[in-house]
Amino acid sequence: MSLIKYRNGINNQFPAVSDIFDQFFERDFFETPFSSLSRSTVPAVNISESDDAYTLELAVPGRKKDDFKVELDNHVLSISAETSNEKSESDDKNKVTRREFTYQTFKRSFTLPDNVNTEQVKATYNEGVLKLEIEKVPELKPKLIDIK
Repeated sequence: MSLIKYRNGINNQFPAVSDIFDQFFERDFFETPFSSLSRSTVPAVNISESDDAYTLELAVPGRKKDDFKVELDNHVLSISAETSNEKSESDDKNKVTRREFTYQTFKRSFTLPDNVNTEQVKATYNEGVLKLEIEKVPELKPKLIDIK
């Protein structure tokens, strides 16, 4: 399945002009160097599977391990973090004060397959990468019984 952008009216006759206007109005004209500090960003995640476990790695640099909240409820793994910073500058000579508050939050949820051991989830945070290892339940194979 492919997604196609719908165009009607004048957009059908002049698609290049429409694209220029779309790009023009998608930009943020009021962006400041500090405007990105309060945005919510979703970290990138790598998911891999081995014979024994699933591994999730989230790229979340600049945080502390206490910033994260990892929950497992009914085979849904939720990872979230919320941090806030306050910067303040003042100059008594010119009576100028500037304060900046920043808030950064995210939440990612993953539905785990049935073949995981929810009691064996290990989480580590090292050099900006939050790593979760979720152990698989050993697959039970049919046992052949010898008849004597």
